Amino acid sequence: MQFPKAPITFAQQVDLLEDRGLVINDKESAAFYLSHINYYRLGTYWWSFIEDHQNHTFKSGTTFEQVLNLYSFDRELRLLLLDAIERIEVSLRTQWAYHLAKKHGSHAHLEPTAFSSKFNHNDFVSNICAEIQRTSDTNIKKQNYKYNEETPAIWIIAEVMSFGWLSRSYDAIGRRALKNDIADSYKVKETILSSFLHHITTVRNICAHHSRLYNRDFTFTMKLPTNGDSVLLNSFSDTTKQLYNTLVMCAYFMDLISPNHHWKQKLASLIEVYNIDVTEMGFPENWKTLPIWNSIK
Repeated sequence: MQFPKAPITFAQQVDLLEDRGLVINDKESAAFYLSHINYYRLGTYWWSFIEDHQNHTFKSGTTFEQVLNLYSFDRELRLLLLDAIERIEVSLRTQWAYHLAKKHGSHAHLEPTAFSSKFNHNDFVSNICAEIQRTSDTNIKKQNYKYNEETPAIWIIAEVMSFGWLSRSYDAIGRRALKNDIADSYKVKETILSSFLHHITTVRNICAHHSRLYNRDFTFTMKLPTNGDSVLLNSFSDTTKQLYNTLVMCAYFMDLISPNHHWKQKLASLIEVYNIDVTEMGFPENWKTLPIWNSIK
């Protein structure tokens, strides 16, 4: 079967949206935005405003500005989430390298016995070597040439390995006690940290590729703690496949590793400025009264 749709101009895209019931107050402006934001990309946001999905017709009164507002909110949300993920990631790289080095020495990552037998250690080391070859960091390159080792020390390679491999290599640490030593830094069990790392890797990739977060259902549901910090336990939503619980976990980690942060306030402000219906992201109606968000003023 051949694809039946022919390409159309930006002006024709505006006309098509108007024919489907979208209110467009400034057609020139709408065409401008469509010339810089792919029709298909923007379409993932106006899907929330569709009344008849078979005929692609909009709910009465829906405007192009409403769709653009949701798109702009989601773009800023991704940037804010990346800010939290960056700080969490830097902390996790530090703890991973510190505890493995303490137990297995400066080149712990080169020791297959430090990891589970099911872990593909050869692929792991090959990936690290490839990252070292690709890096433009002159200090890392100097370290690599200076010593007669397959790679620099673990606290150096921790800075170049991908977040995906960080997640997998943490999960594959052979001694459960060592995994718990790392997880104890965040006052969670190692199973919770492994699950969170797996999930946040996916979220990071979504943000990095500028994909939609709003109203997204995640295919991998992270494991939530059932004991421990009461602030965390009493802040989750029953809606487990949407973004809200991810934000709770990020807020919790931020409180631990960056106590003077303003990340939660920025999140609340972003929601308020764009006047977003956050229930579409799994937020409970009373989310601001839950303990993790109590510092929001």
